[in-house]
Amino acid sequence: MYWKRMQNLTVFIVLLLLTSCAATPARKSVERATGYSEGSYLRFVDDTPDTVDPQCTSEYYTVPLNIFDRLVEVGSDPESGRSEIVPSLAEWWTVSPDGLRYSFHLREGVTFSDGSPLTASDVGFTFRRLLTHPQACNQDIATSILGARELMEGRATSLEGFSEEGDYDFTFTLAEPYAAFLACLSTPGASILDEESTTAAGDLFGKVPEATIGTGPFIFREWTPGIRMLLTANETCWSGPPRCAGLDIQLVSDSEAQRLMFEKGELDILDLDTMGTEAEFFVHGDIYQDHLCHGPRVGITYIALNESIEPLNDARIRRALQLSLNRQILLDAVYGGRGALENGIFPRGLIGFNPNLPAIPYAPAEARALLEEAGYPNGFSLHISYPAESTDSTKELLRLAAAMWQEVGVRPLLLEVPESEFMTKRRNGELSCYASTWSADFDDPDNFIYTFFGTAENTFSRSLCYADGAVMERVRAARAIVDPARRLEEYQDLERRIIQEDAAWVPLFSKQHFFVVSDRVDGFRVSWNGWSSNRYRDVAVTQ
Repeated sequence: MYWKRMQNLTVFIVLLLLTSCAATPARKSVERATGYSEGSYLRFVDDTPDTVDPQCTSEYYTVPLNIFDRLVEVGSDPESGRSEIVPSLAEWWTVSPDGLRYSFHLREGVTFSDGSPLTASDVGFTFRRLLTHPQACNQDIATSILGARELMEGRATSLEGFSEEGDYDFTFTLAEPYAAFLACLSTPGASILDEESTTAAGDLFGKVPEATIGTGPFIFREWTPGIRMLLTANETCWSGPPRCAGLDIQLVSDSEAQRLMFEKGELDILDLDTMGTEAEFFVHGDIYQDHLCHGPRVGITYIALNESIEPLNDARIRRALQLSLNRQILLDAVYGGRGALENGIFPRGLIGFNPNLPAIPYAPAEARALLEEAGYPNGFSLHISYPAESTDSTKELLRLAAAMWQEVGVRPLLLEVPESEFMTKRRNGELSCYASTWSADFDDPDNFIYTFFGTAENTFSRSLCYADGAVMERVRAARAIVDPARRLEEYQDLERRIIQEDAAWVPLFSKQHFFVVSDRVDGFRVSWNGWSSNRYRDVAVTQ
């Protein structure tokens, strides 16, 4: 059966490539096959991806979130409103007291959209592929598994820490305890793949719709590069069919064009995070106030300071830079006040957020005193870099921050750098100062503090170059603390040390993520972490 399916898929792919130019007839054939009319699809805009392979993208998650499932997902507790890990393809699981063994039982009877059954073998294949695929960019999900490093480096041909105990039962054994492991399994990069069809598809997986098979509520049907992507309802999905007939994803980058499309009724959901100044028309105008939907983006906008470059190697200088920014004015001027000031590493909405952190005040007089104490009474020159492709909002944020720093004697120089050069310099630890935003991939403080301050390599590659090795060792060790309360206490103490005492970066704010939604839509909710990429299973469309 395996070889027959491989042969069928190979023949199909060849035919697909020969007829790929016939996008409109293909679309019509999809509508004839499914019985859905164009008007019954949920229509919205997304970025143009290079692949929808969930293991090989860290940006384009809309399609993976909707055609694949994970072992677990992030749900919301209806009583507390807090996010929580809930069963998905895994019906239940247990964790050993020492935090090393995670045993799972798969739901029985789940099939991929081509009809093949989901088994533990597919799970094992998924994680072996993640660790060995040359273009994989989400390997951190699985590196805590015993034997992962050996497999990645070619010193092993199997994953020692994965064992099958039947068609529906399997166990992950970790090399050492990692308390965030379960949360990692909820991320798009941990989507479960079908071993047979994915292997047969080869390099076409994630690039050709019919070669990209999942268990999710939608089926990938059509991809016309630069124009649209089409997903249709998976009527036989294990969790039941979705509430809408499909997703019609428009690949339009121009914000003015997006606004006009929504006004003409050609879009059902419009993501205002990508709209720049065009967003103000919807947020502040009278017409669409009843159509706005928003939720917190569980993330933090910050300004990075490179400790390897003088005088940023002095904590007094870094503290002065914190104190000389009126962060509320930055939030109000650039984002219309749509957010909240943050004072550390962990933003509100994330497990571990500490509302009792001391607020970083706007204190320019104290900043000047610190500069003088550090030996810079007349200030110093500071290079502030940003990619040429940055949004107008980022450029305005840095322009205003530079003006505030200039008020206390700092001599800022704004440098526009080509995107590739910017990323290379950042990875090489060469940028003095820049602004960025980090949004939660999974609901655990490890996703933030380890990413930036967990290892010398991590902090160097983000041009922070944090110098306290003892603190970084504590960050790494905290991952293995099994007791949740004690682990969060350690994380919050580390947060105070890194940001409040060492002033390792300038925390700015977290933002509210706004969407405008048409009258045709029912059930749309912003994702728990405020991403632009959403799951649309529970969204209905009326014609």
